[in-house]
Amino acid sequence: MRGLGKVATIGFWERGIVLTRRSLLATSAATLAAPSIPIEARAATPKGVAVMAKQIDDIVSFDPAESYEFTNGEVDANCYRRLIRPNRDDATKIEGDLAEAWDISMDGLTYRFKLRRNAQFDSGNPVTAHDAVFSLQRVVKLNKTPGFIITQFGFNADNVDANIRALDDYTLEMKLPNEAEATSFVLYCLSANVGSVVDMKTVIANQANGDLGNAWLKSRTAGAGAYKLTEWAASDHVIIDANPHAAEKGLMRRIVLRHVADPAAQLLLLQKGDVDIARELGSDQLKTIANDKDLTVASAPQGTSMYLAMNQAMPELQKQQVHQAIKWAIDYDAIARNITPGTWSVCQAFLPDALPGALKHNPFRRDVAKAKQLLADAGHADGFAVTMDYVSASPHAEIAQALQADLAAVGIKATLQPGEQKQVITKTRARQHQLALLYWGTDYFDPNSNSQAWCENPDDSDQSKLKILAWRSHFVDKELTGQSQAAVHELDPAKRMALYRSLQQAFMDRAPFAMLLQRNAVAVLGKGVSGFRVGPMPDYTRYTSIAKA
Repeated sequence: MRGLGKVATIGFWERGIVLTRRSLLATSAATLAAPSIPIEARAATPKGVAVMAKQIDDIVSFDPAESYEFTNGEVDANCYRRLIRPNRDDATKIEGDLAEAWDISMDGLTYRFKLRRNAQFDSGNPVTAHDAVFSLQRVVKLNKTPGFIITQFGFNADNVDANIRALDDYTLEMKLPNEAEATSFVLYCLSANVGSVVDMKTVIANQANGDLGNAWLKSRTAGAGAYKLTEWAASDHVIIDANPHAAEKGLMRRIVLRHVADPAAQLLLLQKGDVDIARELGSDQLKTIANDKDLTVASAPQGTSMYLAMNQAMPELQKQQVHQAIKWAIDYDAIARNITPGTWSVCQAFLPDALPGALKHNPFRRDVAKAKQLLADAGHADGFAVTMDYVSASPHAEIAQALQADLAAVGIKATLQPGEQKQVITKTRARQHQLALLYWGTDYFDPNSNSQAWCENPDDSDQSKLKILAWRSHFVDKELTGQSQAAVHELDPAKRMALYRSLQQAFMDRAPFAMLLQRNAVAVLGKGVSGFRVGPMPDYTRYTSIAKA
């Protein structure tokens, strides 16, 4: 964490100009040459530029075919458009984005999308059905981490060209290779970040060694959204500038995301005017500003869950009694009450309240005697030692310490191993953790997103095509896998939701995951700042309406 004194504050902006030749503050060389100017004169961010303090060390890639983290998903959502998208005021409704209309065949296998004719990429190239086809095909062919969102319908490198094609310059046809799926499931998958449409001509011109532009798009964007990526310095800042060709233009010409992991530091920067929006203020900071009339709060419950994963590769964590013991050892209410009031609430189901089909039931509470008996039944009456990986930023650090104390009370000695988000995520993706405290955001606004992630692991080998949460912790439950796969094919909406409620109950009983909390995303806006919209998912969060007085 950088210092927050005057020198450090000036240095951030100066370095943004000197090293990048881009002025984050659009100041002149004369201004830079005058370090004696009081810090107060430099505090306000410039007109037309919105600066956010946010933890951004989770970024791996901005390529929509690879992007699978929170911050890059949010940035991509403001730099790319998709065929369709959830309604911004009611995410349970689907509306057209690049597509002005679509229809579905009676057998549920063929989807046709008619594209608008007025969309342009930031290069100035027109958006056509050929770009949309190329974008979906490259997701399948690259088959990066989020690729399963599209490949789960039966697409693969051999059949995707025949099944996703352009009928003309503005008509895309997609045929499901295997069987019909619930319509909302298919549409919500296409509305996910992985469904973003990239500029085919620009991407192909920058591909290397047959990578379909993946290396180039890791640190660039080629979209038709309101903004385009100008600069990214890992764990430091992201800069996006207005796309001059966008159909929907943002009110700000530039958005800067500045990496600030400490919530207290975010608040200080907001109060000094060095940033316009603070994205991760904790409960203590929110209490502090409760009566500050210069600051306003924007919030929304999100489909984001915090959980404790128990890797089944560790023998001590394999028995169901141990899973239950850990769940009964945790004081959920104390964590929510003392550490995360207003920002995270108790949610013990794998579907948070923001998603359809959520089971609003929290059966676990702290019961030390019950947890100890369960450990004894599992053959661990004396407990055992384990490591716990977690993101070092607040509130994860405080929650990890609370979990450590709760587990110690029942005989489980947890050694804490903090790290940056990308470090912890990378470790769990490699299945090298024992316990891991992380959070998970749903990929699309359909219950299958979480059901599949938590319950399905049809192939536990390193060659598996589905390398998400159950796989990462070696959790194999054929019954839950089958029930989850059946639910996504149920066409009756009421029956389908009933299946997901049943799945959540079985998951609570058997899965090696302690579901802890659901996020209430909060953004605090500085004086004169308005229009920031927090979405129920990170990639539903929009920057276009941000305004400054």
